[in-house]
Amino acid sequence: METLGSPVISSIPQLQRLAEFEAALNTYKVSPQAQLILDETTLVLLIGPTSSGRNTIIERLMRTGEYHYIVSDTTRPKRINNGVREKNGVEYWFRSEDEMLADIQAGKFLEAEIIHRQQVSGTSIRELEYAHDKGRIAITDVDIGGVYNMVKTKPDTIVILILPPSFESWQKRLKGRGYMSSGEYHRRTETALKIFSAPQDHDFFKIVVNDKLEEAVRQVDTLAHGQKLEDDKYEANKQLAHDLYMATAELYETL
Repeated sequence: METLGSPVISSIPQLQRLAEFEAALNTYKVSPQAQLILDETTLVLLIGPTSSGRNTIIERLMRTGEYHYIVSDTTRPKRINNGVREKNGVEYWFRSEDEMLADIQAGKFLEAEIIHRQQVSGTSIRELEYAHDKGRIAITDVDIGGVYNMVKTKPDTIVILILPPSFESWQKRLKGRGYMSSGEYHRRTETALKIFSAPQDHDFFKIVVNDKLEEAVRQVDTLAHGQKLEDDKYEANKQLAHDLYMATAELYETL
């Protein structure tokens, strides 16, 4: 029986076709037809720590009509969050294991992964094909692990790291989100460490500092259209990412 409120993830049963998903993903390769769509479609990924403003920036860009927000596919059942059932095509495209496995075996995903042995989620080429056919830029926000998987398949992906202007302002934004358990705060801090260190290890990241929202939106839009920023402060922003990492690492030691 469903209850209102937060979902209980542990209640989701193990994938019935887990072994087949593992085999398909271990040897996964995008189909030639899907690769053509990837080659012809602009893909923009936004990453950043919690409260960096990624979702707000995407919402502003969506208003221009030039972007298509990618909705991922998943095999997990719909949840009820705060009394409202998730909708197909909004939170996710909810699909059966048979459908998802068939598309993976046919090479119709940009990337896909097994989560907790309970579900498979991923980015269908179908979403990029829609963006391509509408002449729009495909955009989404992803976790740091998803970035590397996508760039491996589509090397020309535009990856934009959204940074807060300072450690203090980030913490203020983070704590202003409302109640957060100590465990959740710990996990978000740990994830932020991976994000802040990313530009030091990989040179494909473009960096935008979200100090003034409208300026951050303008810069992301400029980069998404394949243009350079008039005032490119990449080295300074890279140093900011390092400073954020150091301050966050110091905080993490106290948690």
